Amino acid sequence: MALLFYPEFEVIRNENRCIACRVCERQCANEVHSFDSQTGRMIADETKCVNCQRCVSLCPTRALKIVKSNCNFKENANWQDDTIKEIYKQANSGGVLLSSMGNPKPFPVYWDKILINASQVTNPSIDPLREPMETKVFLGKKPNHIERDKDGKLKFDLSPQLELSMPIMFSAMSYGSISYNAHKSLATAAEELGICYNTGEGGLHEDFYVYGKNTIVQVASGRFGVHEDYLKAGAAVEIKMGQGAKPGIGGHLPGAKIVADVSRTRMIPEGSDAISPAPHHDIYSIEDLRQLVYSLKEATEYKKPIIVKVAAVHNIAAIASGIARSGADIIAIDGFRGGTGAAPTRIRDNVGIPVELALAAVDKRLRDEGIRNNVSLVVGGSIRSASDVVKAIALGADACYIATAALLALGCHLCRTCQSGKCNWGIATQKPELVKRLNPEIGKKHLVNLMTAWRHEIKELMGGMGINSIEALKGNRLMLRGIGMTEKELEILGISHAGE
Repeated sequence: MALLFYPEFEVIRNENRCIACRVCERQCANEVHSFDSQTGRMIADETKCVNCQRCVSLCPTRALKIVKSNCNFKENANWQDDTIKEIYKQANSGGVLLSSMGNPKPFPVYWDKILINASQVTNPSIDPLREPMETKVFLGKKPNHIERDKDGKLKFDLSPQLELSMPIMFSAMSYGSISYNAHKSLATAAEELGICYNTGEGGLHEDFYVYGKNTIVQVASGRFGVHEDYLKAGAAVEIKMGQGAKPGIGGHLPGAKIVADVSRTRMIPEGSDAISPAPHHDIYSIEDLRQLVYSLKEATEYKKPIIVKVAAVHNIAAIASGIARSGADIIAIDGFRGGTGAAPTRIRDNVGIPVELALAAVDKRLRDEGIRNNVSLVVGGSIRSASDVVKAIALGADACYIATAALLALGCHLCRTCQSGKCNWGIATQKPELVKRLNPEIGKKHLVNLMTAWRHEIKELMGGMGINSIEALKGNRLMLRGIGMTEKELEILGISHAGE
């Protein structure tokens, strides 16, 4: 079928500035730019442009810019431009539409409808520059009451805990979906910051075992790269039951990304597709999940907390209640705006619920049932700033996972073509010539800078509320107010409207 629509992006080249240095041609993995030897000018095939901004960023004379095309189909509120184009694509290919990164649809972002309280007179604020402020958190089971020995001394025989210098971790991104250099950036930054990063379902590259104290190893339905040494290498083990960007389905890493190192790490043949089944084929009930939880505890000698990661779905509170009784130490909830390397577009954009609502519902359910201390709660799925983190903790989270924000710090420009393996910024690719564009030392520095800035902002936000520790903020919904929400939304979130 011939191309039925105008390219999504236009390459605007200022001929007065362009010196035909061909930097854009060398830098574009999508082969948009080329040199016309007959005219001595650079030309562009705009049908291949994904607006990654690589050429714009590196053009030495600022001769380029990429703009979204304003050539749209006839205006129609029901049959919008994107809808028509997607039908043309499927009519041409017969395939499922794939997308990467998070849900871009204009659903409500509840973080932006929640405001934080501030102290004034009767409850004075705290100056984090001059007074101590505790951002350290421990994730794992907590006792319901204080116990003392016969001499009156406190007992400290807690279940295994994850100790974090701040309530943020780098979320699961597998080696294969992202590059070696991206993984190294995350691992080294986590070590310097005193937090954790997550391997994702792709196993752990042999070079990164040295960062085990700051590593969460994941066990997903495909069990790629899972073996005894892997389980013992990390600080915690995460069972991935679901993911916010694609609840209810498995994963798929194309064979083009299964290069030699990825093949060895995942323990699958080079060049073969890595396809994870939708369910774990040994888990069909909470009782089955409990068996895997305790199998992993046995394999790790009961020295590491076990995390169960689930997608935020409509019955998440009941699901979390079951997980809390399964023996798991931590529940990770991933909202429907969470990123991904590749997901069916229809699933990504229509399945699941916002993590804000899921978190509030889960925290309330566990408190009502008297089992909140059985587990810690970690939430992810579009945590974009320090204020999102503070709001999440006030809604009941113990810590947050970030992934897209971390990738942005590494240079990602959200061009949403991770599944192609042609990431011009060296992140979501296994092509050596592209991978080397991401310097892991610079990547680590940017991640450390971002988290250092967020830690300062978290302290300032807490200080403004007159709160000096994450523990005192956790579940403190009196510090939150909603604006522009319905009564039902406020009820689920468990907060009052602004002005009350």
